[in-house]
Amino acid sequence: MWLSDLQKIGVGTTALGFLFMIMGIFMFFDGPLLSLGNLLLVFGFFMIAGFSKSVSFFLRKDRMLGSISFFSGLLLTLFHFPIIGFFVECLGFFNLFKVFYPLIISFLRTVPYIGPYIDRLTSYQQSPV
Repeated sequence: MWLSDLQKIGVGTTALGFLFMIMGIFMFFDGPLLSLGNLLLVFGFFMIAGFSKSVSFFLRKDRMLGSISFFSGLLLTLFHFPIIGFFVECLGFFNLFKVFYPLIISFLRTVPYIGPYIDRLTSYQQSPV
């Protein structure tokens, strides 16, 4: 298998983090569930990528604004402001991973049934040649 044991645990931790985040949102922004989901997501990310790569990812100069807002949202959620913290954290998440959006969109264009809708949303015109 291409994943180490620590990375497998990280994948499970990240999946549990997503589950708790979704449950916290469905339960009208329940603070403890959102906090637990946040912590599991961050720990899972650190376990998958490794400590040094994760620290270098979050501390890159071009991603500093996203990192600050992501961790500020995490702290707001931990200190009993779940709704504000969730939205600040989402803003940070989008700023952290904005370099990957063109890659995601180009991948989704190749997926059957989804590709034509993505092309319409992005006004993508294929060359007639």
